Amino acid sequence: MKELDRSLPSTFTALTSREYGVHPRDLYAWRDDGLIIELSRGVFRRADAPPASYPDMIAVAYRAPRAIVCCVSAAVVHDLTDEMPPSVQIAVPKRSHTPVIAYPPVAVFRFDEATFELGLSSFEAGPGEPVRIYDAPRTVVDLMRFRKRLGEPIAHVALHRYLAAPSPRPALLLEYAEALGTFGPMRAALDVASAR
Repeated sequence: MKELDRSLPSTFTALTSREYGVHPRDLYAWRDDGLIIELSRGVFRRADAPPASYPDMIAVAYRAPRAIVCCVSAAVVHDLTDEMPPSVQIAVPKRSHTPVIAYPPVAVFRFDEATFELGLSSFEAGPGEPVRIYDAPRTVVDLMRFRKRLGEPIAHVALHRYLAAPSPRPALLLEYAEALGTFGPMRAALDVASAR
């Protein structure tokens, strides 16, 4: 068996390993020996890599590179909720192919292409491993938009935490809400939150 190539990135795909000259037989032998961990079908992480805070999100980012972490999953990263969703929630453009990922479990939201990248940001899911995510204001607005599906309490807790964080931008919430068609509910929730 070929020795584990230390020049491989922390997380890599089977295709990347082939580009490094690794035979699939060696790749799966490394996995079976615990030198690498299979995060998702065809996505691997070196066992000696620095720990990743969100390995499931890294795996999903490799499997669906155009997707954006959204809703409750994004709220977890932005510390807007204590809820832990049972799946990684991702957004994809309405007319794009829906990614089929068996593990880790994913929940796919289809967003309008005109506003798909509104509030797009990124965060380090692992050291030096950026993953696409909606920023905190967009996350709050999305939770308000999907409050019937995801739960009204989650949306309101996220709003209150956002407003209590350093440098909140309520005007940006309203700007995003206008663009995303949920201005009325967002305005009403902001009014209630600021009246306390």
